[in-house]
Amino acid sequence: MKTFWKLFIILLLASILGAAAIIPYSLTLQGILVQNLPVPFYVLLLGTVIQNAVIFAVFIFLGLKIAKKVGLGLPVLEDYLEGREVKSKLKSIMGISVGLGLLAGVLIIGFDYLFSLAGAAISLLEPSISPPAWQGFLASFYGGINEEITLRLFFMSLVVWIFYKIKSTPEGKPTSTGVWLAIIISAVLFGLGHLPVTSSLTALTPLVVLRAVILNGIGGVIFGWLYWKKGLESAMISHFSADIVLHVVLPLLI
Repeated sequence: MKTFWKLFIILLLASILGAAAIIPYSLTLQGILVQNLPVPFYVLLLGTVIQNAVIFAVFIFLGLKIAKKVGLGLPVLEDYLEGREVKSKLKSIMGISVGLGLLAGVLIIGFDYLFSLAGAAISLLEPSISPPAWQGFLASFYGGINEEITLRLFFMSLVVWIFYKIKSTPEGKPTSTGVWLAIIISAVLFGLGHLPVTSSLTALTPLVVLRAVILNGIGGVIFGWLYWKKGLESAMISHFSADIVLHVVLPLLI
C-alpha cells in the first residue's frame, strides 16, 4: 500500500505540472495573448492546478487500482520505489519507446500530408496553426504525462478489465483479443478527444473527423501496445517523443 500511495503522489504531481505546461500552447492555439486574458495569468494557472488536481486524482487512483487487477502498471517506477535495481529495465525500454515514438510522429506527418492532398481543411504543415517550438516542448509533457494517465492508465486499463471479466485465459489473465480491443477503443477515443481543439481551428467535416481519428489513432495504438508490453513509463516516453517531433521539430522546419 505504501508503494501505491507513492505512485499516486508522483503521478499526481507530474499531472499537475503537465497541465500547467500546456497553458501557453493552448492560449496560442486559441489566439489569446496572455495580456488579453479576462483574469490575471496567476489566477488561470491556479485554477488549472486545482481543477487538474481533482480530476487526475480520480483518474490516477482508479487507474492504479484497476491496472493492478489486470497485470498492467508502471514496472520501472514500482521497482524503484520498492528498492530494486531499475537501470537495466529502464535501459531496455528506452530504445524501443523513443524509436516507436519517433516513428509515430513521422507516420502522423505522412498521413496528415495525404489528408491535405485529399482536401482536409487543416494540416500540421500549415505554419499559421503551429505555436512556437518552446510552447510545443512544454505541451509535450502534457501529452506524455496527462494523456497517458487518462487514456492508458485509466481508460485502457478499465476496458481491459471489462473484457477480462467477460473472458479470461485459463491462467486467469486478460486475453490478447481483449487487450487489443482495449488498445483500439482507447486509440479511437484519443482521436475523438482532439476534436474540440480541431473545431476551434476549422469546421468539423467528415474528412476532418476521420483525419483526427486516424492521425491520433496511430499514436494511440503504438502507445497502447507499449503500455501493455512494457509499462506506462514506456508509453509516456514514446508519447513524449512523438510530440517532440510534431510540436518542436516540425514547427522549426516549416
